[in-house]
Amino acid sequence: MAGPLPLGDPAPTDGHLPSDIVIDPNVPFSAYLHIPFCTVRCGYCDFNTYTSTELRGAKQEDYASTLISEIALARRVLADAGALRPMDTVFFGGGTPTLLPAGDLARMLEAATGAFGLADGAEVTVEANPDTVTPAVARTLADAGVTRMSVGMQSAVPHVLAALDRTHRPENVRTAVAAAKDAGLAVSVDLIYGAPGESLADWEASLDAALALEPDHISAYALIIEDGTKLARQIRRGEVPTPDDDLQADMYELADARLGAGGFDWYEVSNFARTPERRSRHNLAYWRGSDWWGFGPGAHSHVAGLRWWNVKHPAAYAQRLAASESPAAGTERPDVESRTLERILLLSRIREGIAVDEVPAGNRSRVAGLIADGLVDPAAAIRGRIQLTLRGRLLADAVVRALTD
Repeated sequence: MAGPLPLGDPAPTDGHLPSDIVIDPNVPFSAYLHIPFCTVRCGYCDFNTYTSTELRGAKQEDYASTLISEIALARRVLADAGALRPMDTVFFGGGTPTLLPAGDLARMLEAATGAFGLADGAEVTVEANPDTVTPAVARTLADAGVTRMSVGMQSAVPHVLAALDRTHRPENVRTAVAAAKDAGLAVSVDLIYGAPGESLADWEASLDAALALEPDHISAYALIIEDGTKLARQIRRGEVPTPDDDLQADMYELADARLGAGGFDWYEVSNFARTPERRSRHNLAYWRGSDWWGFGPGAHSHVAGLRWWNVKHPAAYAQRLAASESPAAGTERPDVESRTLERILLLSRIREGIAVDEVPAGNRSRVAGLIADGLVDPAAAIRGRIQLTLRGRLLADAVVRALTD
């Protein structure tokens, strides 16, 4: 397996791309807009987010204008590289994007569209907390060009929501989804399974509640304990149990069966859609290695093999842009081995899988063993592709190790 990625080099203050970067105009281009604000920090979350008491020197009401400054910088940088492309997908993530006024989100989208343009049929997604979505918010977003809302449901069971430090009421998910649908938006709901104290029956209730909403897309993520989070500290102190791997596997199998019976088909290990057209095209852009610019504090970008990431705190981010400097903190160019590992890691998780001939030649003979272990679909392998079975999805990391060690 490849070693760690290089730590990276300092980013140029003017944001320019290295002169030897060659951008393929045929590679799709996406934009990610990070909104780093949350009312409460959930115990499991290690994203770059801030509550009002943690902002110190940054104001939410100034954020849209600050991020628009980075959009202007990005346009100059990419225009200088001769590579302006319309955006195929746009994603407002966080944090809680809908903590900002819908008009601020609309203003940021208008600036990005003015800078780069939107491809025909572009997908524009806003993540939303159920408590912050009203009919007026949904209409404003739809009128601005948003096409899709991703609602953070997580669970339909109050004690599970409490274990995750989620503050929304389960019934508010229904009203948020209804508001989004009434505005003409496609709807995705996000679920998390394996929370402390969550039973298989609890998870079944959440799946049934999600299906009853009749969304277009459902994400079902296993709870992962990240170092430095409140939940990790609680587990270390013995206050809550460590997630049970066997129970999480049972929960995944239940999700696959329930969602499949409800008309959803998996297209990535943790993601299910009613039709191929309702898959998250933005996430597919990441998994397929397209180009994207990440706007906002802590956001990561990738263009033509070059990666960079912004300073993390909103105050530092704002100060850089106010000084007409790039907010990028560092850059890196992964080597061939690292890029191969990442490509296998990402493509093996999606339904289409990865071509056998993209696996290092010395590891291709291991595909037969993966088939024998029930991890890879034999018919697909005959066609030259590595596609995971249900058992393979449960053991996806083991498949990646076999193909890259």
